[in-house]
This record gives sequence, structure tokens and C-alpha cells, in this order.
Amino acid sequence: MSDNDELCWMSAVELSARIAAREVSPLDVAEAVVRRIERVDPLLNAFVYHDPDRVLRDAKALTEHMADGGDPISPLHGIPYSLKEVCGAAGTPTTSGVVAQRGVVAQRDEPVAARLKSAGGLFLGKTNVAEAGYKATSSNHLYGTTVNPWHLGMTAGGSSSGAGAAVAAGLGQLAQGTDGGGSIRIPAALNGVVGLKPSLGRIPQTRTAGRFVNFVFHGPITRTVGDAALMLNTMAGFDAADPLSLPDSNIDYLSALDVDIAGARIAWSPDLGCTDVDSEVLALCEQALGAFVDAGCSVVEADPGWQDPDRVAWEALWAPFYSAMLDVTDWDHETGHVDEQLIELMHAGDRLTARQIQRADAARGHMVDQYTDFMRDFDYLVTPVTAVPAFPADQFCPDLLAGTPLRQQLMGWLLTYPFNLTTAPAISVPADFTATGLPVALQIAGRVRADFEVLSAAAAFERLRPWAQHRPPLSAAQP
Repeated sequence: MSDNDELCWMSAVELSARIAAREVSPLDVAEAVVRRIERVDPLLNAFVYHDPDRVLRDAKALTEHMADGGDPISPLHGIPYSLKEVCGAAGTPTTSGVVAQRGVVAQRDEPVAARLKSAGGLFLGKTNVAEAGYKATSSNHLYGTTVNPWHLGMTAGGSSSGAGAAVAAGLGQLAQGTDGGGSIRIPAALNGVVGLKPSLGRIPQTRTAGRFVNFVFHGPITRTVGDAALMLNTMAGFDAADPLSLPDSNIDYLSALDVDIAGARIAWSPDLGCTDVDSEVLALCEQALGAFVDAGCSVVEADPGWQDPDRVAWEALWAPFYSAMLDVTDWDHETGHVDEQLIELMHAGDRLTARQIQRADAARGHMVDQYTDFMRDFDYLVTPVTAVPAFPADQFCPDLLAGTPLRQQLMGWLLTYPFNLTTAPAISVPADFTATGLPVALQIAGRVRADFEVLSAAAAFERLRPWAQHRPPLSAAQP
């Protein structure tokens, strides 16, 4: 079996070109990535479902297709990808890391899973999650904790924990994640990779029981902006199973990589007026902003003026959403097999009145109005992604929030969830590393439905401050 680690680190865009040119086969790629997963994942716990025999069998079929004279099925032909454990893929676990849901297996493919498979992607397996997806750290009682490849004692973030860690460690070029408050962008930021939360409806989602949940998104986690665009090309488009999904746009998101953003107007907000950002994180982000100036953009400090966005998210979205989970399964929380904080969150919804929820929803609408007005003067809003770098994996929240109410512990270190409230696209891109070697990231948000433009800005930033050459210490791991 091949042990060519360089195939694991090669971008999906380059790998796609090499497969199409028949310089590399899907089987070559599969052998390399399977070997790397076997060697590295025991250190990370990024994968919770991985069948190497299936991966190699699928790769052989994809290789034989081309050996028989067939063209690649799509640009994703033979490109390794993973799915977050919560994403429906027939015959695979979908427990959300909850002990009470042990043994739950998907009966069919969600649209996003079906699209990646039918495009000829090489399915590696399922990645680990934060318990029930409610927190931005990387543990659950069913599968255990995913750790950060840059520092094995630190959190990989959440809730797409395994996806961020896997991509950062070279365990597959493409990873699907979901984002209900930052769950793509947070692990991308803490693991030093790219994470895109697209616009509402850009990628159909059916993982939630309700079909009109408008703050949960599928999106790509990758090592480069180009790979995110490549993945989005396959994931995007209408599906009748999601009434909120957008009509097919026929946009090639890869072409966003070639756009010159000179003249773009950028608003820089160091904290969105809603959190205190660590001084080192802030300094690194402000230094990274210089790339936009170098690209010919104007940068001014400004923010939309949102008031109490954490309360709006809590009362309009999170508490009501998780309260409904009490009816879904027997949580059996007396056994200690579920986070106490999750039980607290679910019961918080019981204490909300319909009037409070509706008022919070109206406040959410006001946030959208403020954002719309604000973005008339700007093309992009740039912020840090998190207020702190990764912290110890066994902590529920950063030290500065210990002892605060649950709402603060969950959201007080994040700058991501306001863009779930507004539904605007936002991407996390690596900015730099702290003195201790932990990744720090910028968040680039655009106008509502401006996914192409957000990718263009991220690509322009990447050209001036490339990051894919950096590999975590795990890259030196030997068999």
C-alpha cells in the first residue's frame, strides 16, 4: 500500500487536475489517505466511522472507470471527503454523539451526501461532533473528545470538531460540516483551515426535523479557499426536500478565485460590540488586515451596532430549538451520559413564553435591517472568528467565562453566530499563529447571498498571506 503523504497534503484542486491527467489514480490517493488515517487519527479521534476496505474498494472502482477509457465523473472524481456524523448517509451512524441515540443509523442520503457521492468523491467516513451540536468545543459522551492537531491538549472546537481536525492533519482534503452558530467556522479557525458558512438555502439541508429552520447551514471545511469553492460547486443548488433552498445559480465558484477586489470597502470590527477579544488574537488579526490594504481595499473600523445579539440567538433560536429535543429521545441524564449544560439549555426553552420568542424574532429582524443598511456602505465586514485561541480540551469554555451564566459560556467567546441570525455568508480564513503555535483566524462576511464575493475576498487574502504550507506537528508522525 502506498504511503505517499504528499498526496494527503495536495490541494483538492491540484489533485483533481492530476487525476484528470492520469498522473495519479484514485487508488493511489486512497492508499495514502487510509494509511495516514490509520497512523494519525488515534492521536486525534477525528473519525468516528471509517471503513478502509470500503474506501479502497470505492477507489478501485473509480480507478477502473478511468482505466477503461472513461472521463472523470466530475472534478471531485477520486477526491477524499468526509461527512460530519450528523449528516445523513445511508447505513452510517447519525447519533450526534449522544449516548441515548447509540445505534441510530441513517436510512437514506441527505441531498448534500448524495451529491458528493454521485460526483465521484471518495467517501472516507464520518467525523466527530460536539455533543448534540450545541457547543463550540469538541467532546461528547458517545465518541469522546477530538483534540487539536496543533496541540493535542487543546480543543478542536465545535461542533464540526472532527472535520476541522481531520482537514488540518491531512486526513482528507474536503470535509462537510454544519453550522448553527459557528460550528463550521469555529473548528476551522481553531485548527488553522478554511470554513465557509454559505447563505441560507445555498446548500439544501434536511438534517433538522423542521423544514423551515433558517439558521442551520451545510458548508465546506478545507485547507484552501479554492478547495472550498470546488466543494461548493457540487454541494450548492436547489432540492425540493428543502423548501428554503435557492434555485440553481449556475455559478462556477472556482472563478471567484481570480477576481480582483481592489477598491473594495471593508469594515473592520475587532469585537462586534459583543465580546472582549484576547489582546494577542486582536493584534494578529489587525496585522493580517494589512493584506486587504495591499490588495487595494479601503479598511475602516465600524460595526452594524447590534445590541445583545447573544440574547436574540438564545431566545429566538437556540433555547426553543433545543427545548424541542426533549421530545425526541430519552436523554436519561441521571446516568451522567449527557452534558449537564445541554440539559440546562433544553430546559431553558421551557421557561420562555411565546411572547418572548416572538419579540426575540422581531429583534432578529431588526438585526437584519441594521446589517442591510450597514452593508450599503461596505462590501465586507471582517472580524476575528473567536475571542481566544484554542483552550484545554477538557474545559467547557475559556477561563475568562468560567462561572458565568450558560448563555455567556456558550457564546461569550464567539463572533460567528450573528451571521447565522442574519443568514449572510461568512468564511473563516487562517490569519496567523500565537506565540505558542495555535492558529488565529479572520472572519470575512458579505452581504446577504453574496457567497461568490465572500470567496473572492478570501481568495485575495490567501494570495497575499498563504497558509496551506503550514502543517501541524502531527505531519511528522511516523508509522
